[in-house]
Amino acid sequence: MELDDSRLDDLVAGSTTEAGFDIDRHFYFRELLRLQTELVKLQDWVVKNRLKVVVLFEGRDSAGKGGAIKRITQRLNPRVCRVAALPAPNDRERTQWYFQRYVSHLPAGGEMVLFDRSWYNRAGVERVMGFCNDEEYEEFFRTVPEFERMLVRSGIVLVKYWFSITDDEQHRRFLARIHDPLKQWKLSPMDLESRRRWEAYTKAKEVMLERTHIPEAPWWIVEAVDKKKARLNCIRHLLAQIPYAEVEHPAITLPAREHNPDYLRNPVPESMFVPSAY
Repeated sequence: MELDDSRLDDLVAGSTTEAGFDIDRHFYFRELLRLQTELVKLQDWVVKNRLKVVVLFEGRDSAGKGGAIKRITQRLNPRVCRVAALPAPNDRERTQWYFQRYVSHLPAGGEMVLFDRSWYNRAGVERVMGFCNDEEYEEFFRTVPEFERMLVRSGIVLVKYWFSITDDEQHRRFLARIHDPLKQWKLSPMDLESRRRWEAYTKAKEVMLERTHIPEAPWWIVEAVDKKKARLNCIRHLLAQIPYAEVEHPAITLPAREHNPDYLRNPVPESMFVPSAY
């Protein structure tokens, strides 16, 4: 991930002042490590108190949601903190209650789930690309506030983030992906079409925020033009949303290895070894 950050710096070279990439790299990594240490403490607290945490990450294509999620989960136990990134619904799922396939990914006690895009697909991509009709769109807005209130009443901690970038910054990031062989896979035909429909997405986002910003589950806007600052700010804010304390763990003692004089290790055939190319 550090190499990836370095490559990002190289790709935006020449436009750093305009884009606002001015955070010191040494400070960034020191602070990221400090915040990740706090995330580990939060994870222990979630497990000990059987908390149920759901975090939604929404935003335009290339807004930096995935990068923020990777930094959050980088040092956490995947059995405790997992990512839900659902593909497009199949034919069967299209006939289900809209929220049904998301419900199956909700956490049990002692778990955290990070949604890389969520049920708000209906208010965004489905609305702009015409994958839902007007009736389904309005029904979503009638249902989602009560759906989220139900989640909160059930004991789930629900946090919603919108990663915000400018028109110019999305343009730069799309060009960087086009010229970066390691990231071209991120550019789908849907992504390219979303670039063309920037204004339609803006209108859909404004309607979504206005109609779903409720006291029980408010939206939080992450200014994400500078990816590094966005990651640090998001993690710091997330830690502040869940009161936690450090969990004391018993001292760990490594047991002595048993030695059996009758045990002989069988040789491994040379043909089974991976060739040592390095």
